[in-house]
Amino acid sequence: MSAAWGKCFDPLGARYGVPTYPWKLAPDGLATRRQLRARGLRPGGQPIAAQVMRINRRAGGPRVAYLYREDHALPVRPMTSRKWGALALAMLARRTCPKCQITYDYCLPTSLGMCVLCAYPEEQRAA
Repeated sequence: MSAAWGKCFDPLGARYGVPTYPWKLAPDGLATRRQLRARGLRPGGQPIAAQVMRINRRAGGPRVAYLYREDHALPVRPMTSRKWGALALAMLARRTCPKCQITYDYCLPTSLGMCVLCAYPEEQRAA
């Protein structure tokens, strides 16, 4: 057993306060939020049942993912028409340039805060 694997194996929860397993070795019946979502479930307010841990070789620190019990998970709430409308308006705002008010087929870069044509007008004149 490697030293990194030994740091991540604590099924009783004595070291970290919650049962801890190495990456990809969690027992059946436990799932992460993403795994629950892929099955159409959500944690539903239940406490964290366990965690999986992996030691990051580059940074040296641990990476942790929390696990929830699948039998206590609730189904995902369906999207309402109001939520779909709000999502459509938010996506429209991400595609519309605030300076020239042109709506593009893609989301504008957040680093610029506007379309490329408005961000670099001098390069457009030179071409």
